[in-house]
Amino acid sequence: MVSLPFHDRDDAARQLAVVLQQYRGSHPVVLAIPRGAVPMGRIIADALEGELDVVLVRKLGAPGNSEFAIGAVDERGRVMLSEHAYWAGADDAYIEREAQRQLALIRERRARYRPGQRGIALAGRTVIVIDDGLATGSTMTAALKAARAQEPARLVCAVPVAARDSLARVSRFADDVVCLATPSPFNAVGLYYLDFAGVTDEDVIGLLAAPVAGTASPTISNQSVRIPAGNIVLEGDLIVPPSPRGLVVFVHGSGSSRHSPRNRFVATAMNRRGLATLLFDLLTPEEDRNPAARFDIPLLAQRLEAALAWTRHEPSCKYLPLGLFGASTGAAAALVAAAARPDDVAAVVSRGGRPDLAGRQALSQVRADTLLIVGGADLQVLDLNRLAYAAMGGRAELIVVPGATHLFEEPGALERVATIAGDWLARMLPHGGGHAAAATGSAPG
Repeated sequence: MVSLPFHDRDDAARQLAVVLQQYRGSHPVVLAIPRGAVPMGRIIADALEGELDVVLVRKLGAPGNSEFAIGAVDERGRVMLSEHAYWAGADDAYIEREAQRQLALIRERRARYRPGQRGIALAGRTVIVIDDGLATGSTMTAALKAARAQEPARLVCAVPVAARDSLARVSRFADDVVCLATPSPFNAVGLYYLDFAGVTDEDVIGLLAAPVAGTASPTISNQSVRIPAGNIVLEGDLIVPPSPRGLVVFVHGSGSSRHSPRNRFVATAMNRRGLATLLFDLLTPEEDRNPAARFDIPLLAQRLEAALAWTRHEPSCKYLPLGLFGASTGAAAALVAAAARPDDVAAVVSRGGRPDLAGRQALSQVRADTLLIVGGADLQVLDLNRLAYAAMGGRAELIVVPGATHLFEEPGALERVATIAGDWLARMLPHGGGHAAAATGSAPG
């Protein structure tokens, strides 16, 4: 889970843009809920090479308490009531008056924000609706319903922070939901930002009128790559954020691939911290059908070394300090490669790994900073990691995630791994490039 608070809306938007990279190339429409989400929308639309517009919905306030939402109205005049509308004292006549009043404000805003223009047509498009936070979810629900009525091909809800119960309710109205943090208990949205300055109508007008090139944040490079390894070629995915501080090469475990959802989740956390990531297949599809190949540590390490050599010639990352992130058997391959290339590899992270399979000789030769992350309920692997920790002579750290099993499937467990590994690598890699300084060993527990 992302660290809170965000610095400002721009910070939150850039982090959201990383997670939304899968929609780059589909020319999405980013619909921002004004006014606060519009600066975020500009950054996200530019990063995804999409278009920016606003989705104009207004909440309907309860009689005598305009801040208490009893529903919402969209730009087409459709009214969406909450289940407590009549309980709050509203009758049909009041709802009609309030809806017309809010609709007039919507039309006034549309004329002010986009003079002489209608909203972007959404039919058949990928549409991403964003806000700077989600408390009750009533406005977002109305925005999603309004967008759905235009029959987009895919409808996505994206927010930096949200109340968990509200996010669950909103998810019913979207094809995909992206949220960086769901703190509990949830407080006011503004408390999760160090700078939550107001956004003016003039700001909105300028952001909507700006050409993409005029306000674009540096884009994130996301490319498929082919890595030569002897007489075969390995498929990979390389993501390079703006001004990267290092490169993390992922080494998947037995029976997995570069498509591992767990590794991709962790890789996204790395990207948000300014780290480039390379996920690649250690084996060809034919080789992967042989169970013995999955546990052939010398072969896996050889393939990893080929990938590391490739990175040293790739222009976008050739000068970046290198870190390795290994899972299961991939952790053993990572440590063998780190021992063989002490001048290249600055740091190694093992997630639920089998470092013991690297062998005592390789473990004793590793000079890179090393972090072993193990689930507290993964008892056999925990014992093996304690032995590897001892064999490395205090050059490693061992962190145990309480209650987690081997795949870190428990609620919050993988988020904990991503936070620990991302923060640790962000600290270690700027000091990389050559023999890494010995890490302070923490006693295994």
